[in-house]
Amino acid sequence: MIPDPLHPAIVHFPIVLLLLGAPLAVLAIFVRRWQLPWLVALILTSGAIGSVAATWTGGEDEEVVGEISEQADVILEEHEEWGEMTRNVAILAAALAIFAAAFSKFKISSISFGVLCAIASIGAAVCVAQAGHYGGLLVYKHGLGVNTAAVLNTPVPESVKSELFNKHKEEDDD
Repeated sequence: MIPDPLHPAIVHFPIVLLLLGAPLAVLAIFVRRWQLPWLVALILTSGAIGSVAATWTGGEDEEVVGEISEQADVILEEHEEWGEMTRNVAILAAALAIFAAAFSKFKISSISFGVLCAIASIGAAVCVAQAGHYGGLLVYKHGLGVNTAAVLNTPVPESVKSELFNKHKEEDDD
């Protein structure tokens, strides 16, 4: 079963991977054991692939959004731009992480690529945080993707009402 819309289901993977990859990339500059450079390369590459999928699904979902307010449209454009910037910087960070791991036998090259990777991965983390901020504004401030009419017009079955009432009554008695 494929979620619809797909973008919210996909986007959380690159968020986590890129936010996790940034501090690990910094740590990998100083800690060269436990295959940490390869782990960073794997995490950042997965985050970059996820960001490509997130921008693609975001573009697909944007087509079905329909009419929105002018203010929400401006926020949507910001969200889209930060998402594309996240994708681009994440790809760069992933490539640098792969180079840092591949050149691990050459200390100066490995450290140089590691430092560049750390800088790029911090940039990707900042970008993904900004994209997430604007995405959150769209959902929580403008209700984009939230079907409030369905929630407001759906009657609560009597069995659920009585179960919730009894549960809250028991909590109040304690």
